[in-house]
Amino acid sequence: MTEAYIPFAPPTIGQKEVDAVVSALRSGWLTTGAVAKQVESWFIDNTGAEGAVAVNSATAALHLALESLGVGPGDAVFTTTMTFCSTAHVIEHVGATPVLIDVEPNTLNIDTSKLAPAIEDARSSGLHPSVILPVHYAGHPCDLTEIYSLAATEGLAVIEDAAHALPAFYNDRPIGAPAPLGVINMVAYSFYATKNVTGAEGGLLVGPEEFISRARQRSLHGMSKDAWQRYEPGASWEYDVIEAGWKYNLSDLNASLVRAQLEQITEFDRARRYVADSYLERLAGVPGVTLPVELPAARSAWHLFPIRIDSDTYGHTRNELISKLHQAGVGTSVHFKPIHLLSYYRNKYNLTPNAFPVASRAFDQLLSLPIYPLLTADHIRRVVDALVSFSKSD
Repeated sequence: MTEAYIPFAPPTIGQKEVDAVVSALRSGWLTTGAVAKQVESWFIDNTGAEGAVAVNSATAALHLALESLGVGPGDAVFTTTMTFCSTAHVIEHVGATPVLIDVEPNTLNIDTSKLAPAIEDARSSGLHPSVILPVHYAGHPCDLTEIYSLAATEGLAVIEDAAHALPAFYNDRPIGAPAPLGVINMVAYSFYATKNVTGAEGGLLVGPEEFISRARQRSLHGMSKDAWQRYEPGASWEYDVIEAGWKYNLSDLNASLVRAQLEQITEFDRARRYVADSYLERLAGVPGVTLPVELPAARSAWHLFPIRIDSDTYGHTRNELISKLHQAGVGTSVHFKPIHLLSYYRNKYNLTPNAFPVASRAFDQLLSLPIYPLLTADHIRRVVDALVSFSKSD
C-alpha cells in the first residue's frame, strides 16, 4: 500500500472535544453531574420527549427501559435478528423471551408484516406479548407507522434501539419523539466510540417521565438521590436505597465529549450524507453490488453504509472482497452476524437459518464501507475505484 490506510470508523475528535474534556477535568467534578444533565436536556429539547436519563451504554438504556416497564419471565419481546447481540441480551437479562423476526429485503429493518403472526404465535404458546423492540438498522428508521399501530391494537409498549439513529427522522419527526396513538415508547441511544455522536462510551434513554424516573433511580444502585445532589454545597448526605439497582450512570467526563459533539451534530450529519450520496451516485450500476436505500418517509442518520455483494455477479465473495479492500488500503466491517446464528440463541431456542431467509442471505453478502465526517473526496474516490476495479465486469 502506497497511500495512507483508510480506517473503517475513527472518531471525529477536534479541539472542541479536547477543550470540553479539559474543562470537565478542571471543574472539580468528574462523575455524573451538571454536564450529564445538559446532555439530557438537549435530547428533551430536540425530541420532545418528557424525560431523559444519561447512562453508560445503550445496552444499559435498553435494560432500564425493560425494567421500568416491569418486563420479566413469561413476557415475549419482539425484535429483529439483524442486530448486535446486546439487543437480545437485555431481554434475556430480565428473564423475558426474545422472539426474533426476519427483516425487510430493502432496509434490513424488522419486517413489520411478520409481527402480527409472531404475536399470535407467542400468545398461543402461553407467552404474554409485552414489547416490540425495533432496531433502526444502519441509521435508517423502521416502519414506525405500522409498529405504533400494531402496538396500540395489541396493547404493547415500544422500545426503540436507536444506537445508529442519531440524528434520524421518520415522517419529519425525530427518532425519540413520543409515539402517537397513546403508545408508550422509549428510545435508547448510544455514544460508543464509533457512533455518530460519541462520548467514548455512553448512552441515553428518552421516554415518558413516569418510566424515565424509574430508570433513573435504577441507574444508580436504586438510591433515592443522585451523587451530585448529595454533594452540592449545603446538601444533606442523607439518602435511602429503595430497590436493588445497577451502576449505569454516565460520568461528566464522558458527557462533556457528548455535549461537544452535539454542538456539531448538524455539520457531522451533513458530512455523512455527503459520503452516502457520493457512494450512491458512484456505485450505482456496479454489477453484483446492492446499495442501501433511503425510503421516502425516512431520513437516515447514515451511521453505516452497508452494501451487499452477490459473488456470482460481482466475481468475488464478501470475504474475498474484504481482504482485497484491506490490501488496497480500505478498512471495512460487517454488521451484523444475525442473532439466530449466534451459538447461545441458536442452541437455546433451536433456531435455524431457514426460519430467517432474508437475514441469513443478507449476512453472507453484507459489507460496511467507511462513512464518517473525516472522509475526504479523495478517500471516497479510492473506495469507489477499488470496488469497481475488483468487479468481474471491470
